[in-house]
Amino acid sequence: MAMAKKYSFRGLVSALLVVLGAVYSYAADRVVGANASLDVEPGARSAALGSATMAVDGDYLGLLSNPYQLADMNYAWGSFSHTEYYEDTKYDFASATMPLGNGLGLGVAFARYGADDIPYIKDGEPLPEGSDYNTLSIADYVFSVSVGKRLTDRLSLGVSFHGLYRELDQTGYGFRGDAGLRYRVVDNFVLSGLLKGWTSSAASWESGEFEYSAPELYLAASYGIDVPYLYGKLNFYWQGAGLLHHEAREMDFNEDNDGDGRIWDDPLAWLSGGRGGLEFTFDFGLSLRAGLSSFTTFQSVTAGAGLTIAKFLKVDYAFESHPVLSPVHRVSFSFSPYLFSRKPKDGTPEAQIRKRAVLTEEPDDFVDGADDVEGAASAESLAAESAGTAVASESQGAGLTEKSSEVSGQTAEETSAEKPTEKRAGVESRPVFVETDDEILE
Repeated sequence: MAMAKKYSFRGLVSALLVVLGAVYSYAADRVVGANASLDVEPGARSAALGSATMAVDGDYLGLLSNPYQLADMNYAWGSFSHTEYYEDTKYDFASATMPLGNGLGLGVAFARYGADDIPYIKDGEPLPEGSDYNTLSIADYVFSVSVGKRLTDRLSLGVSFHGLYRELDQTGYGFRGDAGLRYRVVDNFVLSGLLKGWTSSAASWESGEFEYSAPELYLAASYGIDVPYLYGKLNFYWQGAGLLHHEAREMDFNEDNDGDGRIWDDPLAWLSGGRGGLEFTFDFGLSLRAGLSSFTTFQSVTAGAGLTIAKFLKVDYAFESHPVLSPVHRVSFSFSPYLFSRKPKDGTPEAQIRKRAVLTEEPDDFVDGADDVEGAASAESLAAESAGTAVASESQGAGLTEKSSEVSGQTAEETSAEKPTEKRAGVESRPVFVETDDEILE
């Protein structure tokens, strides 16, 4: 009897899940690009590299697509970016990251993507005179939490959760969860993967409509080459298109194209849908960047530069072109309070430390001899001053008597007699070394 009740309960739960799944499928509309504001690139550094954010390490404005970089973070950073698009649309993004120790890092981010002061006229109202229009604002507000954990010396895991509040013609809420892995094949070659929307990307509207997008998988890679002759390092970044679904990859909004195939349908079309960039970083902190936000057209060229000041302040700029829309200029700043107040730890990527050579202490007899030499030098200096005074007195001797000249001469001779004529045996005039253990930043 108990066994029958157990199976009856399992059957009831299974039936309930089937019913809920059917209701969910009926009520939800599957769309492409639900919560698309989460896919907009905020950071100037990654934007200048063709928005290959998944492959870029150390850009903490890219937490929405690169959470696993938090695993290798050594210091807390605060970052901010500002972008102005066409028709006064603005995108402001701020993030704060901090290490928690043992290969664990935490990051939070807040963003606003929208436009203000949009004029409108209500139905039935007359056309206003001059500029006396009613205005409105539309915006998406994003809040994100990301965690990165180093699993092994070469493998890192990153997980992030994003919440979205939409204030358009109607209000709505959105949610998405991402998870990624990064594997360091060798020191300068890194592979990354991101499952975007592993929870699905869902949005609910005030009207009761519910939308969602299925999960998508992306791959990325980076490779670096040291260039000692130019005092810097050259880095290559690449991020591929989605692997699991068809997606629009042409940037000219042409719907009649067949370049949206999956990798097993058309590998060349999939490769052309990727993006990438080059970055050369000089040892003194200047970085030059260029890239393509889509390999399908050279009209998607990107470029930019960055400067690291005193290891704790980073300033980046990016220019992005588009085959249809207006060009975009992007600026971002990153600041580390810890690096401003303290010296970086030895071996961390934020700074390289060079230690001065610590000199050994000289024997005591050498120090004593050095003191005697200094005393003799002082006596010689005093005698020279006295002799100079005597000579000056003789040159002004028009009103002086011969007796005064003799007295001055005797004084000079007595003073000169006090000068030591022999140095202490075995003492040489060598420089005095001072022991130090100071550390300086390069």
